[in-house]
Amino acid sequence: MSTPTALQRWFPILDWGRRYNRSLLTADGVAAVVVTLMLIPQSLAYALLAGLPAQAGLYASMAPLVLYALMGSSGTLAVGPAAVTSLMTAASVGAVAAQGSVAYTEAALMLALLSGALMLVMGAARLGFLANFLSHPVISGFVSASGLLIAASQLKHLLGVPLHGENLLQLLPQLWHNLSSLHVPTSAMGLGALALLLLVRRQLKPGLKRLGVSAGAADLAAKAAPVVVLLLSIALSAVWQLAEQGVRVVGTVPQGLPPLTLPGGSTGGWAAPWALAQALWVPALLISLVGFVESVSVGQSLAAKRRERIDPDAELRALGLSNLGAGLSGGFPVTGGFSRSVVNFDAGARTPAAGIFTAVGLALAALFLTPWLFHLPQATLAATIMVAVLTLVDVGVFARTWHYAKADFIALLLTFGLTLAVGVEAGLIAGVSASVLLLLYRTSRPHIAVVGQVPGTEHYRNVLRHVVLEQPGILGLRVDESLYFANARFLEDTIAAQVAVRPGVRHVVLQCSAVNDIDASALESLETINARLQASGVQLHLSEVKGPVHDRLKRSHLLAELSGQVFLTHHQAVMALAPSEPV
Repeated sequence: MSTPTALQRWFPILDWGRRYNRSLLTADGVAAVVVTLMLIPQSLAYALLAGLPAQAGLYASMAPLVLYALMGSSGTLAVGPAAVTSLMTAASVGAVAAQGSVAYTEAALMLALLSGALMLVMGAARLGFLANFLSHPVISGFVSASGLLIAASQLKHLLGVPLHGENLLQLLPQLWHNLSSLHVPTSAMGLGALALLLLVRRQLKPGLKRLGVSAGAADLAAKAAPVVVLLLSIALSAVWQLAEQGVRVVGTVPQGLPPLTLPGGSTGGWAAPWALAQALWVPALLISLVGFVESVSVGQSLAAKRRERIDPDAELRALGLSNLGAGLSGGFPVTGGFSRSVVNFDAGARTPAAGIFTAVGLALAALFLTPWLFHLPQATLAATIMVAVLTLVDVGVFARTWHYAKADFIALLLTFGLTLAVGVEAGLIAGVSASVLLLLYRTSRPHIAVVGQVPGTEHYRNVLRHVVLEQPGILGLRVDESLYFANARFLEDTIAAQVAVRPGVRHVVLQCSAVNDIDASALESLETINARLQASGVQLHLSEVKGPVHDRLKRSHLLAELSGQVFLTHHQAVMALAPSEPV
């Protein structure tokens, strides 16, 4: 396979597009039909979750899919509104504008534009590694808490009770006090749709298989079932005139393709949009990171099943372009959703062209089907959201993390608790901060082992874990961490303490097999250690220094001033410094 050019790395469509054929067209077309059926109710529901008109969900699912196909490196990732980013959108935009106002819609557009711009810049600068600061426990805690928050936020639509708030501490007391005002027709529709969707999700596919239906047909029926529930609720709402009984319905959905939109049209001039951008850039950054992590996680797991790979930096650029498209076409922030991407994969999508076909299907729905959505109860959309977010809550992660790493459990619990109690932004910022602090704490106190020779071998292991032989006069130390500013002083103190309890030591050999980097602060500490040991009659030696680290050390004064030597292996050091048999 030829190496892609720089232009192909930025626009992978130039690579896979040349190899596109009828077989790929058929596979992508079938997948697009399945995903379109799933996205119609889901996109409407996520617009409701974001606090936007229903059509915003359709708009956010068209242009982003087409634009992602130009720059995306995953053949199966389906871009559009997602549960967590929709919740974050509602929380971020709700802080600067009143829901239902024109300003609220414009703020959502600005949020998408900012997210897109930030992702494009990060992708161009190859900053995809920044997402690594969102550790798995933090992401798990954040997503699980977000799932519960999303479910709680939809109770107002599901039950017809007034609820306002961004966290459980605000929502649950209101729910308790307002239960007496529960709207019976709305609750009946919402709970009925919820029960039916749960039944379909758990029982339809295995039930059809027991009846002799093929696995493929049963799977397709299960994926299309939410559309059937949606149509059924529309029919019931229209026949029984539920809107006249106080059941809130979607109402008039503009018929047609997405308009070209720019935030600021109603606020006058460019000063207001600039102020809006200043207020939203931090939430936009958080949404960008969360959306990127979700997309790359899904994309990598699906690509691995086909022995393919994705380029994280290309994904950043593609998601950036997709969000710019969402902001310019009446949408809101988008990302690669888990459920729709898995459906796209299972349905046989082979290239990003499946997303283009899906966008065409949604465009046809926007052109011809939107009048049918007038009687769609919002309670049905709320039920759709609640069923979708059930998969986000991972109860088992708490026990697993507690048993494996108590420090990670603290970050998980902190993220989970603050997201529920304060809000999504506070929880995520606290989780990232905790992860970084825990990383600094761990690496600031690296494991430093006194090592000795395993009898009959050239291997050297921790004296506290193995039966080993030590040479008198030689102190072997293995540092199991890269050396940098946070642990440089700890290394100084550890070596000083070990030498102090061994008066007979004349050589200290620092085994550097696990040291991948030495920064300027650590270099200064090594020079200090060398000078102090030399002043006390002890030589400092280095062993098993990696090539790149050695190259950097050669650009410093350390090697020239080193009182000892640099050895290729630790065994060579011991044999050279004490060639007699170990005792």
